[in-house]
Amino acid sequence: MKAFDYQRATDLATAQQQASDSGSRFLAGGTTQLDLMKCEVERPERLVDITHLPGLDAIHVTGERILLGSLAKMSRVADHPQIRATAPALADSLALAASAQLRNMATLGGNLLQRTRCSYFRDPQGYDACNKRNPGSGCAALDGLNRNHAVLGTSAHCIATYPGDLAVALTAFDAVLHLRAPDGSSRQTPIATFFWQPGDRPDLEHDLAPGELITAIEIPVTPALKRSHYLKVRDRASYEFATASAAVGLELAKDGTVADVHIAVGGVATVPWRAREVEHALRGQPFDEATLRTAADAITQGAVAQTHNGYKITLLPRVIARALMIAGGLA
Repeated sequence: MKAFDYQRATDLATAQQQASDSGSRFLAGGTTQLDLMKCEVERPERLVDITHLPGLDAIHVTGERILLGSLAKMSRVADHPQIRATAPALADSLALAASAQLRNMATLGGNLLQRTRCSYFRDPQGYDACNKRNPGSGCAALDGLNRNHAVLGTSAHCIATYPGDLAVALTAFDAVLHLRAPDGSSRQTPIATFFWQPGDRPDLEHDLAPGELITAIEIPVTPALKRSHYLKVRDRASYEFATASAAVGLELAKDGTVADVHIAVGGVATVPWRAREVEHALRGQPFDEATLRTAADAITQGAVAQTHNGYKITLLPRVIARALMIAGGLA
């Protein structure tokens, strides 16, 4: 690991000024940042510790919205009684994300910004060809072992999968991120546009300027959020990244048809992926297993398999259908 300077911020404005140059990084829980530094993917000159800044770890739940501070710990949000009652999929996405030790340290903001687990990206000594780490060098995964790589949102320059769970649930339910710039100005951006597909610049991953900080996450409270579920399929039962996942929410009409539905998927795409074609196919339709399975097949439109990951195209519709059946009481 490269030597670095460490500074503990005493206020938000100073922290953002200290971290506004390209050689600096914010440090919160550190569960991702320190990993990246150990494998020398990240080599910052300075870490700016923001863990002691007041007011950024609040949890507010009303009948209209949930507001979560970016420094709130994953375990605290996952176990919060109002979150579990109002947003089951959100709580489950956090509870299934990592070990208890990591959830006790990791913050929501840091979790959203975690980087891919692509083995070629995380091994700069073994593989130079990674457009996400070394723009213009190529993508070793295209002709390598790509069983865990993306089938949606890929390009000829990158097929790395976005690894997180929380962002999938937030994408399903139209979350908005509150951002603060170093000059003190603030803005809000939908999470649906915050993450960027790789295109020809895989190194540009999200809509966040140097020194800009996620301060809060806002989620509207809807009937579909209250009747939601997060299903995560993985190679082993615990402490593993998703092979395929689905965050779903339902609102059923009195006649048993689907009045509203929210679906996003993870483990299969370069960004948290909203399944709008499946949502469109389900609205107004009867809520039964046959309808769910037929509609879920729409997620495969535009999917591109590589040598080893074609099974994800078969698996993903089944995960969506199963998650919807659980949320709606059919399973």
